[in-house]
Amino acid sequence: MEKIKVLFVCVRNSARSQMAEAFLKVFGSEKFHVESAGLEAGQINQLTMDAMREMGIDISNNTTKSVFSLYQQGRLFNYIISLCDEGSLQGCPLYPHHIVKHIVWPFEDPECFTGTYEERLEKTKVVGDQIRKEVEKFIHEISDNAAQNK
Repeated sequence: MEKIKVLFVCVRNSARSQMAEAFLKVFGSEKFHVESAGLEAGQINQLTMDAMREMGIDISNNTTKSVFSLYQQGRLFNYIISLCDEGSLQGCPLYPHHIVKHIVWPFEDPECFTGTYEERLEKTKVVGDQIRKEVEKFIHEISDNAAQNK
């Protein structure tokens, strides 16, 4: 059975899309091929790495990618999931062609959090937990749809 191809996108591929990619790899690797990218490739947010490590997932060796480079490579996906907050949703990248299904999950950007390191880390973990729940829900919905279509 061919795996369902999922691309998570956000502005810099530094936090939200990295979290979503990691969660789907952990919880759905048998059914999904997953990648993440951003409008621009940057550096993975240190708070994101720390929050994910506390959740038992190491993303410190991940790299960021540009959605445009994936498009230029001719990469096709079954689902494109944008993880931009409501305020920056207009600037959140969309994959231009071959979209079977585009989904928007609006989450706050950990890059924009203020406060002490501990306060920002806690906020990042909250966003990570919200993303984990959406990923789990997505896996169940896809599994339920596949079962109904048999």
